[in-house]
Amino acid sequence: MKISYLKVVNILTVLGCFFPVMALASEATHATLDLTNHTVGYLAIALFVLAYALVMAEEFTHLRKSKPVILAAGIIWGMIGYVYASHGMSELAETAVRHNLLEYAELMLFLLVAMTYINAMEERRVFDALRALLVRKGFSMRKLFWLTGILAFFISPVADNLTTALLMCAVVMAVGGDNTRFISLACINIVVAANAGGAFSPFGDITTLMVWQKGVVDFWVFFALFIPSVLNFVVPASIMYFAVPKGQPDALDEMVNMRRGARRIIILFLLTIVTAVSFHNFIGLPPVIGMLTGLAYLQFFGFFLKKSEQTENIQAEGQMGDVVPFDIFNKVARAEWDTLLFFYGVVMCVGGLGIIGYLSLASEFMYGQWSATTANVAVGVLSAIVDNIPVMFAVLTMNPDMSTGQWLLVTLTAGVGGSLLSIGSAAGVALMGQARGKYTFFSHLKWSPVIALGYVVSIYAHLWINAAYF
Repeated sequence: MKISYLKVVNILTVLGCFFPVMALASEATHATLDLTNHTVGYLAIALFVLAYALVMAEEFTHLRKSKPVILAAGIIWGMIGYVYASHGMSELAETAVRHNLLEYAELMLFLLVAMTYINAMEERRVFDALRALLVRKGFSMRKLFWLTGILAFFISPVADNLTTALLMCAVVMAVGGDNTRFISLACINIVVAANAGGAFSPFGDITTLMVWQKGVVDFWVFFALFIPSVLNFVVPASIMYFAVPKGQPDALDEMVNMRRGARRIIILFLLTIVTAVSFHNFIGLPPVIGMLTGLAYLQFFGFFLKKSEQTENIQAEGQMGDVVPFDIFNKVARAEWDTLLFFYGVVMCVGGLGIIGYLSLASEFMYGQWSATTANVAVGVLSAIVDNIPVMFAVLTMNPDMSTGQWLLVTLTAGVGGSLLSIGSAAGVALMGQARGKYTFFSHLKWSPVIALGYVVSIYAHLWINAAYF
C-alpha cells in the first residue's frame, strides 16, 4: 500500500481576507507599515486567493499544489520588500522573512523525519502485515466497523491520521467487497476516529504539532483532550452502528510477513518520539532537534541492516521475511516533498499577508468582538471547509491572550472540525479517492448532523472536564 500525504482542499474567497495572518514576531522596536489599504495589500490577497484556488483545483488541473503557493509567496514578499526598501526599512522586512523561514524550517524538518520513519515501516511491510492480519480474522461487519474505528483512533496519535485512515480503509475495502453501505459507513467512522485520535497527541496532526512547537501548550497537557476526543469519535459511531449491515464477510486467506528489522524500526520510531519530547521538556531545545537525532538512529540501523544482510545466513522467506536492501536515503527521498513545499508556500504567503497588517484586523474581529470560546468553536467549523493548517497557523500567530484551556479548545476544534465534511481533512479526501464511488462527499454529508453532535459533545466535555485550565 502506497502511503501518500494528500492535501486538504477548499477555501472560500472571502476567507482570503479573513485568515491572511503572520505577524512579525521579533523584538524590533520599529513599527511595521500598514499596507492593508495599499495596492500591495490588495494584490497580495488576490494572489493568495488565486493560489489557493489552484490548490483546490489540483484534482482537475493536475498542477501540484506546492507550485502556485510557492510562486505566490515569492511575489508577495517581493512586493513587500520593494515597499519597505523604498521607505528605508529593508532590515525590518528581512527580519520578518527570516522569522517565517525559521518557523517553516522547524516544521518541515520535524515532518521529514516522521515521514521517513513511516516510509521505512511501509517498506518493511509493517502496515501490509497489520492489514492482512485483520482481513484473515473474519470479523462481522459490525465488529469490523468498531475495530477499524478504534484502531484508527489509537494509531493516528503516532502514525498521523492520514496514514492510519488509508490503512484502515484498505482493510474495509478488502472485506467489504461490493457492500457500498458498509464501506461508506466504515470510511466515515475511520475519518472521524483518525481525526479525533490525532487531536489529543502532539504528533497526531500538523495542527497539534504546530501548537506544541510554538510552546503555548506543554506536551503532557495535550492528553487532557483524550476524553473529549473519545467522545467525538464514540458519539457518532454509536449512532451509525445501527445502520451497519449485520453480515459476516468471508475471511480472506492472506499472509504477509514483515521484512527483517521491521519491529526494531517501530521501536526506534518510539524512541525518536521520546527523544524529541525529552529535548523539549528537560533541556529546553526545540523538538525538531530530538527528531533529527532520532533520524540518526534509523540511519545507523539502516547501515547495520545493509552490512548484516550481506554476511548473515538469512533463513527461508516464510521465517525471516524477504531480503531487501535497506537504504535510508531512499526513504528520505520518498517523503512527500510536494506537501512539504506546500507548507513552505502556506507559511510564507500567510506570513507576508500578516506583515502587511491583516493580523490586527482578524484578531480584533475574532477575539475582540467575539468571546474566545465562540471564536475557537468557529475555527473548528471553518476547518471543515478551509485547510486547517493555515487556519491554525493564523490563530497561533495572532497569539490572542487566551488561557491554556482555550488553546486546548482551539486545538481540539481545529483537529476534529474537519470531520464535519469529507473534504474537511486529508483523511477524508484520501478515502474518497481510495473508496471511489462508495465513500463520497454526499454519503458523508448525510451523517454530518450526527458528526456535529459528537463535535458539540466533545466541546462541552472539554469545558467541563478541563475547567481547571480555564
